[in-house]
Amino acid sequence: MDSKTLLVFLVVCFLSEFSYGQRDKKFFRKDYTYIESEQSFYKVHLVANTFNEAKRICALEGSMLFYAEDVKEFKAVASFWQRTQPHIPWVFVGLSDQMSEGIFETVDRRPMSEVYNNWQRNQPSDELNNEDCVHMDLIGTMNDYRCDSKTKFICKKTLQSLEWNNNCNMSNSDYIYNQDIGKCYKLHTTPMNWTDAYAACRIESTSLALINNRMEADYLAKLTENTPEPLVSEQYLQGVYHVGFHNRFLEGWQTVEGTPMNVDAELWFNNKLPQNHYEEC
Repeated sequence: MDSKTLLVFLVVCFLSEFSYGQRDKKFFRKDYTYIESEQSFYKVHLVANTFNEAKRICALEGSMLFYAEDVKEFKAVASFWQRTQPHIPWVFVGLSDQMSEGIFETVDRRPMSEVYNNWQRNQPSDELNNEDCVHMDLIGTMNDYRCDSKTKFICKKTLQSLEWNNNCNMSNSDYIYNQDIGKCYKLHTTPMNWTDAYAACRIESTSLALINNRMEADYLAKLTENTPEPLVSEQYLQGVYHVGFHNRFLEGWQTVEGTPMNVDAELWFNNKLPQNHYEEC
C-alpha cells in the first residue's frame, strides 16, 4: 500500500515494572537529564533539524524548545552541554521573530527581554531578510539564523509542568489504557507517511500499533470510528491508518520490533495476506 498520505496509530505496552517516574521521583524520560538547580529536565538532540521541526520534536516528547530564563540557567545548561556534547558549537534556542520582523519572542510567546539574551556584536542582522530564528553558542552569545537551516537543539521540561499518566506509566496524557488488552493507545490525526509515523512514535517513546488478534483489531477499529476526521486541505487516504508492520527491506513482512509477522489471514482485507513483495507498508 502507498505509504505517503495516511493517518497513524501509536501504541505503548503497559509494563508496570518500568520505573518511569512522577514528579517526586524527578524523572521525566530516560533520555532527559534532570538539573537540580533549575528544577528541569534537558536533552541535547544530536540530529540537526530546522527550527520548526525542532519545536515539533520537542512537543512530541512532551517538552519545549529550550531557551534560558536567566544567566543562572544558561550556565547550568552550558555546563551540561559542555560535559556531554562539547563538539556541538551551536544550538537553536526557542527564540524567533517569525511572527513579526524585529519582535523576538520565546516559543511560548514571551518577550525576549524577559529571558536570557546576549546578542553577538552587530546582531541581529537579518541577513538577506531571511534570518528569523536564533542560535546560541557554548559561551552564550546569540546570532539570528535562517529558520530553514538545520542545527542541533535542546529540549526542556520543567519539573513543575510534569504530569503523570498513571494508567500508562508515562508522562504523555494523550494515551488511553485498555484494560482488556493491557496496552495504551493514542490516535494521531495528522496525515503522514509510514516512515514519519514511525518516527513520531519513536519520539514519543512508543511504537506503531501491532495488531495480534481480533480483540485488538476490533478495539482499534472502534477507536477510529469515534475520532472525527481531521480538517486538513492535503490529500490523504481517509479511513486508513498506519500500523506496525512493514516490508521496508523487501525481505518479507515483519513487525517494527524486528520479528516476522505472524497475524491470522482473517485480520487482512479479504482474508488475504499481502502478496505483492514490492509493497513496503
